[in-house]
Amino acid sequence: MRILEIVGICLAALLLVLLAIFLRRRLLMAGGGTIRVQVRVSTLVPGRGWSTGIGQFVGDELRFHRMFSFAFRPKRVLDRRALAVECRRLPEGPERLTMPGHWVIILCRQAGAAIEIAMAESTVTGFLSWLEAAPPGQPGSVGPRTVITPRPAEN
Repeated sequence: MRILEIVGICLAALLLVLLAIFLRRRLLMAGGGTIRVQVRVSTLVPGRGWSTGIGQFVGDELRFHRMFSFAFRPKRVLDRRALAVECRRLPEGPERLTMPGHWVIILCRQAGAAIEIAMAESTVTGFLSWLEAAPPGQPGSVGPRTVITPRPAEN
């Protein structure tokens, strides 16, 4: 009987953890202005290090919240006044196994640091529109904001 009690308590704790993660996600998405994204948090192994999450547009910031986390604070904050898009590409190698087929990887720079963001092709247009919608003359807006290089067609 003691073993069944321990198993029951463990299952109840697991259900509470899953419920807490689900409720956190619903609260983050309730305000609108959210997208599904993946951000590369580690570049130690090529093609790996992607973290799935929710991107939340708040004013001039894109706040990245990890999908499976209890934290209400974002893991990473991207400020559009200091963000520049360098190029976009399709997932390669092991990345194709971790991302849906219609996703695109965007290489950005913020304060000299490279940041890779993956999102659906349909979301890229909205992201670039948000990025370009900043009022002119803001700090960090030097020259054209985005340069997208098309990827050569594969045979």
